Amino acid sequence: MSFSDKAGNKAEDLGGKAKEATGKATNDENLEAEGKGDQTKASVKQAGEHVKDAAKDVKDGLSK
Repeated sequence: MSFSDKAGNKAEDLGGKAKEATGKATNDENLEAEGKGDQTKASVKQAGEHVKDAAKDVKDGLSK
């Protein structure tokens, strides 16, 4: 996983947490849900990057 991918996923996760907290503080259920959705999307992207990294590690291990 490249640094830019990690940074982007982390930024999206933190943005989601901020939206969720703001939604809770203002009793805005839609903003809270949007924040949770952003966090979920970031987690899915991060999981996909981990799968790519694992596949690359396996490929590199077989080519040695």
